Amino acid sequence: MTVLRPLTASDAPVIRHIYSGAAVTFLGRPAMTGPEAEEYVLRVQEWACADPIEQYILGVDIGGDVVGVVKLGRRPGGHGRVSYILREDCWGRGYATDAVQELVTFAFTTAGLSSLGAKHHPDNPASGRVLTKAGFTRLGTRNGMLEYHLPMHAWRLHHNPT
Repeated sequence: MTVLRPLTASDAPVIRHIYSGAAVTFLGRPAMTGPEAEEYVLRVQEWACADPIEQYILGVDIGGDVVGVVKLGRRPGGHGRVSYILREDCWGRGYATDAVQELVTFAFTTAGLSSLGAKHHPDNPASGRVLTKAGFTRLGTRNGMLEYHLPMHAWRLHHNPT
């Protein structure tokens, strides 16, 4: 079962592992160091205490093992931005799809957003499949990235068909 949960200080080593290897190929950054992972977790915990919360960053927990991170950033006008990263050894198991679907539900039911966007590198088609399985529609290419959109009304139709 996929559970989205807040990160704790003890998650820093696994965060370093998540942000390494092939998983960072399309992020435009090198692998995370141990100190960077510790600082990242501290920042995430501070952001979680902000009022209002502008960015949710949650661990993707599978049976007690954090295998990835999902992010939901607030934008003006009730719009949110979704992103995610999964540990390389966990690719292809449906974890990212499950996590993004959980995050979308959270965005529309708890965070009060009315639409979501996401993007991915064109050389990462698996990421596009995750987004379409979660209900996103591909809009096109912008600044070299493939852009996606999901309005709440389309999500409701998919999750509450009448």
